[in-house]
Amino acid sequence: MSNTTTDPVRIGIVSISDRASTGVYEDKGLPALQEWLARALKNPVTFEPRLIPDEQARISATLIELVDAGCSLVLTTGGTGPALRDVTPEATLAVAHKEMPGFGEQMRQISLAFVPTAILSRQVAVVRGQSLIINLPGQPKAIAETLEGLKNADGTQRVNGIFAAVPYCIDLIGGPYLETHDDVCKAFRPKSAVRPAR
Repeated sequence: MSNTTTDPVRIGIVSISDRASTGVYEDKGLPALQEWLARALKNPVTFEPRLIPDEQARISATLIELVDAGCSLVLTTGGTGPALRDVTPEATLAVAHKEMPGFGEQMRQISLAFVPTAILSRQVAVVRGQSLIINLPGQPKAIAETLEGLKNADGTQRVNGIFAAVPYCIDLIGGPYLETHDDVCKAFRPKSAVRPAR
């Protein structure tokens, strides 16, 4: 794909919750994902939002549908804990061509700076075709923290967020060239992979 920065990038955002999907309470995951991505990315984005229940087959089918629709990145929120209904990681691994364990490791490291229960989180990331699929935490605050990382009081980066590695990963699997706003999240690429700014 030879996307220029002016071509909209298609991103799937999936909130997985039995209660929000049936209207028991308002879903906060999709707005949090969309708001953060809109702040972080310079590229125009076409969002493909989905709000679905915690059902493994349904989650897997939704992920495949979004990849097939041309989403180069799919972010999920919810369903990654140890509870019986939490099956997002299983559903994600079921559609994987490659596992990307570093993302889950780093997300837990970031969250451990805030809560000891971060070790109960089972988020995974995988590649399917030319798409990167990442399970994020369920809370909007934790979504931003894991994507952005932790900053010191003077604004310097203390712990890298996972999104710093996302654009280069998408380069490597043949997706579009994502550019970020450095003040939100500075994407890291080896010098050889950096394209001149448009």
